[in-house]
Amino acid sequence: MADQVGVGIIGVGSLALEAILPHLSQEDVKDRIVLMSLCDPVPGRAAAAAEKFRARHAFTDLDDMLANGEVDLVTIAAPIGLHYRLGKKALEAGKHVHFNKAMTTTVADATDLIETARSKGLKIVASPGQGLHPRVQHTKKLIAEGTIGTLCWAACGGGFGTYHEGERARQGDDVLTNVDPTWYFRKPGGGPLYDMTVYSLHELTSVLGPARRITAMSGIRIKERQYRGKPLVCDADDNTLMLLDYGDSVFTLVYGTAAGPLLPYVNHAGAAYFGTKGTISGKTLNGEPFDFPGREQYDRARAAGNNFYQYMPHVVGVHEQIVDNHVFEDIMQLVDWVREDKPSIATAEQARHVVDIIESAYRSAETGQVQTLTTTF
Repeated sequence: MADQVGVGIIGVGSLALEAILPHLSQEDVKDRIVLMSLCDPVPGRAAAAAEKFRARHAFTDLDDMLANGEVDLVTIAAPIGLHYRLGKKALEAGKHVHFNKAMTTTVADATDLIETARSKGLKIVASPGQGLHPRVQHTKKLIAEGTIGTLCWAACGGGFGTYHEGERARQGDDVLTNVDPTWYFRKPGGGPLYDMTVYSLHELTSVLGPARRITAMSGIRIKERQYRGKPLVCDADDNTLMLLDYGDSVFTLVYGTAAGPLLPYVNHAGAAYFGTKGTISGKTLNGEPFDFPGREQYDRARAAGNNFYQYMPHVVGVHEQIVDNHVFEDIMQLVDWVREDKPSIATAEQARHVVDIIESAYRSAETGQVQTLTTTF
């Protein structure tokens, strides 16, 4: 077992500044990791973040960081459309990789990354690891035990709203507070499917397994947004409705929209499951909260105002109060795998299947034809 692994962060945007760096700079992880290097092409951003969070090195060039940054593994927190290129570079340089969601925008790219990692004996963990959550595991158990009778259908998805325009790291005038959100609304990699619906798709597939076929309608509903008083032109689809076929007449409705959620608990990090004897919706069974390991910690964090809290194995102590702690959990899954050779269930293969669902949905909307999914996990 390696005592510590050197961690690098590729992309010092809102996610890294608000979540990843606050988690990885805590004292309680320093027995396992060293926060070695940050890389971002915006002049001064990586250096300013390195000074604030006490990382050892800062780079504007990825090749330079991979060669000289003293990193064993990297987490990629850059725009989704760049994930494949950046991840490929990291793997070719011999680094283990954590991909923030979504892993890639195409199945072909995901497959190439998986095969590259395998050929080099490297490890990939892909967010979001929704299957790690005890609530999701307990939901799967309840359905398998017949608690809601015969499962008939499910629903999940996410809506953009104006979340990204309003994030704290985008409202200031210095390099750590003026992070531009434009990429969230542009191709490749923009839109709510890759950014928000991906969470509930990872839950859905963790509970029900791989889907078989998909049909969808999709388009751009909000063609121009406003960011800090300036127009922001959108060319990525922001209104998509999908029907997934799980076989044996089990169907799921999945959405990625400009606004909404469908039901109070069917947001981007949850799903609802409808059976002949009842309904599981988020953290409720037939309208009443159900118990699961970590429920007490979850309620405590929510009461303290952390609406992004998810209880998972590494999310303890101060990490309960830092936002997006599921990202921290996924990174630590890779750290454990590298240090202890303990594989994670947040696999690249499941992430590829979710990418297959999204890519096939867009293809179905374009062609008007049902698409057969080609991946499994």
